[in-house]
Amino acid sequence: MPFVPSVGTRLYWKLEGERGRPPLVLLNSIGTDMDLWAPMLPALRRRFLVLRVDTRSHGASDATPGDYDMALLAGDIGAAMDAAGIDRAGIAGVSLGGMIAMQMALDAPERVAGLALVCTSATMDRAAWRARVETVRAEGLGSIVDPVMGRFLSPAFCDAHPEVEATIRRGLLAMDPAGYAGCGAAIRDMRLADRLGAIAAPPLVVSGDRDVSTPFAGHGDHLLAQIAGARHVALDAAHLAPLEAPDALAAALIDTFA
Repeated sequence: MPFVPSVGTRLYWKLEGERGRPPLVLLNSIGTDMDLWAPMLPALRRRFLVLRVDTRSHGASDATPGDYDMALLAGDIGAAMDAAGIDRAGIAGVSLGGMIAMQMALDAPERVAGLALVCTSATMDRAAWRARVETVRAEGLGSIVDPVMGRFLSPAFCDAHPEVEATIRRGLLAMDPAGYAGCGAAIRDMRLADRLGAIAAPPLVVSGDRDVSTPFAGHGDHLLAQIAGARHVALDAAHLAPLEAPDALAAALIDTFA
């Protein structure tokens, strides 16, 4: 398994597809791992050199204690790109992954060829995330799993695909609570909203019509208004769009990055 060291941890990464294809980095949401993108891989591997990275404390990447910040998480992705031999790439991220992608575009614009910001935001309810971090640290992930799952996936999708819902739930419960809380602190403390105008890479902003965590109103519309050249695609999906609308999202990424 390929791991790369980064600021006190090891990150798991996986490279798929042919060298010579446009590089595309895929970043997961908080509470999931790189397999979030699995339904889209057959389409994406045909067009891109695909790098997936388990965010710090997620999947096979090691967890570290304490609060994280977006700059730390963005630096982790740069380390994985170095390990994979990728200097510059399109970056697509869901939720937390999209926040990390925006931080990368600000901190290391020379490495970002383009952005796809999927069901994400530059600003979240700070008090709500403070409470979530404190709850997870005190009571574990079982204390939040039901409301989180209710936001991750729509009821209709869960009814049609109970095996997917069970897999995502199991993965969330298996996480190290300290790692989830560390990433939650990065969301709580992020300072992206006032810096969006400095992002040079025109993004694709993807919203989910059934997303109650980062709905277009108040989240995606803010990204469109603040980042020059941004364009919007709406999908019939809740928060985890790669699972609920894989074909439509893959088509949007191919149109953006290929």
